[in-house]
Amino acid sequence: MIEAVIVDVDDTLCLTEAASFELENEVLARMGRPPMSRAVHLATWGEVLLDAMPHRSPGLDLDRFAELFPVAHQEYLADGRLDVIPPENLAALDKLVAAGRTVMLLTSRAQEEIEHMLAPDHVLAGRVTGAYHQGNTRFRKPDPRAFDELLAETGLTPDRCVYVGDSPGDALAAGGAGIRFIACLQSGVRRLEDFDPRHVTASIEAFPDLVAVVDQL
Repeated sequence: MIEAVIVDVDDTLCLTEAASFELENEVLARMGRPPMSRAVHLATWGEVLLDAMPHRSPGLDLDRFAELFPVAHQEYLADGRLDVIPPENLAALDKLVAAGRTVMLLTSRAQEEIEHMLAPDHVLAGRVTGAYHQGNTRFRKPDPRAFDELLAETGLTPDRCVYVGDSPGDALAAGGAGIRFIACLQSGVRRLEDFDPRHVTASIEAFPDLVAVVDQL
């Protein structure tokens, strides 16, 4: 039986790429610059933001962008336009918990990028029992050791866990750790053929499909 369902955040639990595309173009607009195309954003998605922005907007004043971005980011969070978890995804988490599964997050985000989702008044409170990020792990995906702290602190064995994520790096990390992996394709950022099939146990078209797939493992 699967005891723990470990969930990636970006483009798995939340559709982050689309929201980030709008946010970054908002900052560019405030700088008086033309918007980037969705194609270039998708092509550079997954890169560190300040490394990607010169490609997304050639000639950009990177220091000015870095100054304006946190302000716009907080505005988007306050307005509920970023890190939005759809009701159907929350319902899926509720079903997993009701079935006796432990739900945890494992993300490559920095601690300050995930803290608001761990607040006591956040919708994830009572649904997610732990979160692992750059602030409390030594390694980042696709390194399989990204799961080391989670496994050590919970006492879980890899065969009792499943990881759901959206990227080949997620699959590589899980596979290397001996954890089954479910590819979530809902964001449209990646296709199933982008993944090494050796590391993919199953795939889902939408996050709520996760419940039925986990029941079958």
